[in-house]
Amino acid sequence: MPDDGPSSAEATQASDLEKLLVWRRDVRHFDTRPVPEDEMDRLFAATRLAPSVGNAQPWRFVRLRTPALRTTLADHVDAAARQAGERYTQAEQAALYASLKLHGLREAPEIVAVFSDESPREGHGLGIATMPEALRYSTIMAIHTLWLTAQSRGIGLGWVSILEPDWLADLLDAPAQWHFIALLCIGYAKAPSDIPELDRRGWQARRDWRAHVSER
Repeated sequence: MPDDGPSSAEATQASDLEKLLVWRRDVRHFDTRPVPEDEMDRLFAATRLAPSVGNAQPWRFVRLRTPALRTTLADHVDAAARQAGERYTQAEQAALYASLKLHGLREAPEIVAVFSDESPREGHGLGIATMPEALRYSTIMAIHTLWLTAQSRGIGLGWVSILEPDWLADLLDAPAQWHFIALLCIGYAKAPSDIPELDRRGWQARRDWRAHVSER
């Protein structure tokens, strides 16, 4: 029987997914209006649909709700960002780096720390005998699932990586078996765009996909 290609419904789904991927942004500029609690529930519920090794579901989300805690965290990230900026010795690049907004920790209505449980009860150890890091990869898949779900609902997400992981784990009194993965800012973007900010600002454009594919 000949293959007639995707149905109209499948073509629509594919088109919608491509648009979603194009519009997914790492948001740094947030509106301060709160995200309704039922929307946050939907985002966290969506992570249950993410794939995980052995169905272990190792992701652990910690919502940072205490104002003093958020201020301490933002101050730490600002200091780490200034220190990271010392790597750039060329005046033009250093100036551009200093002008970038690298996080929305003071404006975003929701701050979420994400950890990966290194020894979850779920999954019974399936699939991690030779690659225990697959648990962390699974947690990253859950973050990506949450990210796309947020974007589909008009909610922005920013991933903050300029910080000291052990410091944050201590600050939040995280269990010893939890490995820090990500700090997320969640909220409504001030100015949604389909062009990455670092591309717009002249820091780094996306390369052609062929540059990342090879054959053996």
